[in-house]
Amino acid sequence: MVNKDTLAERVYSFAGSKVLIIGDIMIDEYLMGSADRISPEAPVPVVHVSSDRHVLGGAGNVAKNVRTLGGAPKIITVSGAGMGADLLNALLDSEEIEHDILQIGTRKTTRKTRILASNQQMIRIDREDTATIQGEELDKLMERVEDCIDEYEVVIVSDYGKGLVSKEFMERLSFLCDAQERRPKIFVDPKTRNFKLYQNVFILTPNAKETSEGANLPVGSREEILEAGREIFRLLGCDKLLTTLGPLGMALFDDEDTVWHVPTMAQEVFDVTGAGDTVIATAALAVASGCSLVDSCVLANYAAGVVVGHVGAASVTPDQLVETIQTLPLPPVEKWT
Repeated sequence: MVNKDTLAERVYSFAGSKVLIIGDIMIDEYLMGSADRISPEAPVPVVHVSSDRHVLGGAGNVAKNVRTLGGAPKIITVSGAGMGADLLNALLDSEEIEHDILQIGTRKTTRKTRILASNQQMIRIDREDTATIQGEELDKLMERVEDCIDEYEVVIVSDYGKGLVSKEFMERLSFLCDAQERRPKIFVDPKTRNFKLYQNVFILTPNAKETSEGANLPVGSREEILEAGREIFRLLGCDKLLTTLGPLGMALFDDEDTVWHVPTMAQEVFDVTGAGDTVIATAALAVASGCSLVDSCVLANYAAGVVVGHVGAASVTPDQLVETIQTLPLPPVEKWT
């Protein structure tokens, strides 16, 4: 385990490191106001909206986390056309994220609208199309990946189950990576229903629930977590596995028999929204900048500890991450057997 000063230096080495993100992007819309009366039309509160904001969600939040930490992300994704696509492009431009979006006129741009009154969420409205991307549309998407894949050593697949990730997509991405002189490392933030699709990737980053569902095994104890991890290796043939365990930290499987436990660095937990995005973004960016995988996961653990202390999806700056490293103790990383 390295010391704090070395970890801090590695954070600043993130600057300019390139990460390619491919996955489901969405717009998170927040309508905020007050609810002082009940509608005469139905027994529901009337929310008087006083402000609204729009932020990147899904793979967009992963890219934002990479960018905020000083990296150079590029996102390849799909959207609908029209006003939703225009807003999505504007949000990506405002965050200075390089992007290549395949617009499909028959498809909706995924948008999740949350209506809040006095900081209490009243309802969420989802507008989305989860049909699988295939045929000519998938060909066009993969052409965009092929055009730039040789520039990247690290690729994140951010699967939110909105149709971009499929068996054919994963097979074609793996083929493109195999064709490179130096095969890019594929990081996958998985969706349980697609678990069997992630064959032979570099690393998966499921949370405890996804680990349990993917392995079809419980994860209530250390022994159960170890067995579930080994089952995922058997099912998918992945090189590594990083299981995030909430208040228990994370377990990094270097292989089936070498497992490192990193305790959580969170001081206060207000909202775990987007924590998984922060973990995969930080770990992938750290690996892209030359860090070892264990150190990358320790840095991701610190970063996740910062974002869960904020309400809503958040991101971390290098200065914030370094301050957290210098303020908090080094996590006692131990080998699990």
